[in-house]
Amino acid sequence: MSTFRRVKLSESGSVTVVTFADSKIIDEEEIQELGQELFDLVEREERKKIVLNFSNVEFLSSAALGKLISFEKKVKNHRAELILTNIRPEIYEVFAITKLTKLFKIKDDEADALAVL
Repeated sequence: MSTFRRVKLSESGSVTVVTFADSKIIDEEEIQELGQELFDLVEREERKKIVLNFSNVEFLSSAALGKLISFEKKVKNHRAELILTNIRPEIYEVFAITKLTKLFKIKDDEADALAVL
């Protein structure tokens, strides 16, 4: 199993719950590292059901959003499932404005996400 610095993992049955370690995801190096950790979940560890829990995240840069979009494509390519949860209203607004609410499955909280995976 890989070592993760930018995310914390927990398991709920067959679902991997990913919680972000950083409250502000803005530094380019950290975003690259975060992206690699997320990609490793589907590429190396072959996890098929992933919940990204944003409860710790206060701010996301546009580069971080780009990385999430790349991750979503990778998840689809590996025939895995991804749900985002616990997104703060001000961050959700960015998802809505950029039409990312159509790309990502988003649930209010972790329990809702786990219920559909």
